[in-house]
Amino acid sequence: MVPNDDMSDDAETVLDGDSLLVVSNRQPYKHSYDEDGSITVDRPAGGLTAGIDPVMQETDGTWIAWGDGDADSDVVDEHDRVRVPPESEAYTLRRVWLTEDEVDDYYYGYSNQVLWPLCHGGMWKTEFADEFWTQYRDVNETFAEAVVDEYDDDSLVWFQDYHFGLAPQMVREGLPDAFLMHFWHIPWPGWDTFRSLPNCEELLAGLLGNDLLGFHTDWYCENFLDCVDEAFENAFVDRDQKRVRHDGHTTHVESFPLSIDYDEITSKSADADEEWFEEFRRSYGIGDDVQLAVGIDRLDYTKGIPERLDALARLWEEHPEWREKLTFFQKGSESRSRISDYRELQEEVEEAVTRINRRFGTDDWTPIVYTEEMLPETDLYGLCRHSDVALVSPLRDGMNLVAKEYVAAQRDEDGVLVLSDQAGAHEEFGDDAVTINPHDVDDFVEQLQYALTMDESERRERMRRMRQRVEQYDLFAWLRDSLSTARDVKHRRDTEK
Repeated sequence: MVPNDDMSDDAETVLDGDSLLVVSNRQPYKHSYDEDGSITVDRPAGGLTAGIDPVMQETDGTWIAWGDGDADSDVVDEHDRVRVPPESEAYTLRRVWLTEDEVDDYYYGYSNQVLWPLCHGGMWKTEFADEFWTQYRDVNETFAEAVVDEYDDDSLVWFQDYHFGLAPQMVREGLPDAFLMHFWHIPWPGWDTFRSLPNCEELLAGLLGNDLLGFHTDWYCENFLDCVDEAFENAFVDRDQKRVRHDGHTTHVESFPLSIDYDEITSKSADADEEWFEEFRRSYGIGDDVQLAVGIDRLDYTKGIPERLDALARLWEEHPEWREKLTFFQKGSESRSRISDYRELQEEVEEAVTRINRRFGTDDWTPIVYTEEMLPETDLYGLCRHSDVALVSPLRDGMNLVAKEYVAAQRDEDGVLVLSDQAGAHEEFGDDAVTINPHDVDDFVEQLQYALTMDESERRERMRRMRQRVEQYDLFAWLRDSLSTARDVKHRRDTEK
């Protein structure tokens, strides 16, 4: 990723002289051994990590994360620190070490078998095991201790995601005057769902240790405020100002819709020209005379892939004119395969693809092209650029950046985004995307038919508006918005003391 010059140039201004102390589960740089025994470095390739990295380099911050590389422990100093990037050593990476049991119970257990399904409305997939909670609490304490160790008086501490629901309050106890902020990257459920969580009050209290708590949408903010109001009789919830006063501390709750690096994706999609697309079609057996729809997803049960395949099968059944005229390309990425629900989903998707292709396919046409192979970014964004329709149909999603990546890659502005109303991105794109309810197969088929037959002028008008939105509020605008809000909240807090 090429750093955004504006973000790098004004990082110090936005932070008002503070340094940034980021806390995340995954690290920005990982050291591994190559086959010849030499040490290699994996660098941030894209997304949030690559967006924050140039800010860290500009401000000489500290990043605390789990050291999961097999050479990580051999490059740190006696305090588990290493300067990164290797060629410029602009900031400090502090590594935290986790045992296999801790990873199993804190990450795969509580984070991804309790909080993930609960927040996505999948109560039936939660597994409330005592050891999950115990390890989650203990690992949060380990990270909190690392924050206290690395903190200095001008640090702005920024927790990332649902892995650290307890750590803010733990840090607050050790550093009562520190400024703490947190971005929760997944949905926040309503109280009727959240109250089923054992230790729900402890999790809320942990998050209320923050000075600023960010979510993707206003809806998630309201859900969080509802939960606090219901859980704590002694909490004062100011809905107009989106503030909570609890246990002598004030937490500001704001929405910051996460975005993507528009310029980078637009640039990479330019490399995928018509010649590239012709070769791509040939390599996957996609005919020149068919419309192409695309889905790009992690193999996660929240993404609605089986429901999407059901809708496509219904389309080919009820509208036979689309047989041999529409090919669907599904790119799946293996995810959390150590969890049985994810392995079962992978098998379900593969079986559905086989079944549909056997039913409708011909010697010259494969209805669904499915691959789990790693595709270069140029291929992914080229696929987005040249496809006629993108199907983004999660059952629930905090934001869904694939929707924004598809829009950014649409240089020719002739594609249609079919988008679930359960994705956070729908709050921004709802007027211009073709909206579907992923649970309503009849509606899904009807809207898919509409998307495939939409006239060119309407396609371009809708896509142009969505592209303008993503260009104006890209990843770096999100960073500026988050950090400038933190600066204002910190100034207000310090003034009121």
